[in-house]
Amino acid sequence: MAKVVIDANVIISAAYGGAPLEALVLALKEHEVYVSESIRRELENTFLKLSEKLSNEQIIFIQERIHQVVAMATLVPVSLAVTLSRDPTDDHYLSLCKEVEADFLITGDKDLLAIYPEDLKKNDIPALIVTPKSFLERAL
Repeated sequence: MAKVVIDANVIISAAYGGAPLEALVLALKEHEVYVSESIRRELENTFLKLSEKLSNEQIIFIQERIHQVVAMATLVPVSLAVTLSRDPTDDHYLSLCKEVEADFLITGDKDLLAIYPEDLKKNDIPALIVTPKSFLERAL
C-alpha cells in the first residue's frame, strides 16, 4: 500500500472524469491518501472560484465529491516546511509528502513536475511526482 498525496487540481479535475478520476479512485481504494489543512483550504478556494461557472447541480456534485475525498483521506498536521518548488504556493504539497514519507505526489502542475528527483532526495522527500496517467501506469 503506497502513501499518496494528491494535488487539489487533480481532485477537482476528477469530477470531470478521465485519468484524474481513475487515479483518484485507485488511490482511495488501494492506497493511503493524505491531505493537510492547507490542501483542504485550497480545495474549498478552488471550488469557490469554479462555482461561478457551474450549474447548481454541478456545484452540488463536485462539492459532495470533495467532501467524500477529504473524509476518506487521512488529515495530517504538517510541522515541516519545505521550500523547493519554483512556485512557493506548491511547497505545502512537498511539506506534506515529507511529513508522511509519501511514495507519490499526483499532480498536473508543471512547477511540481519540473522538480528533479535528486532535489527531492536532497530534501528527504521520498515521493515520486507523477501525473494522474503516470500514477495509473505505475500503480496498476
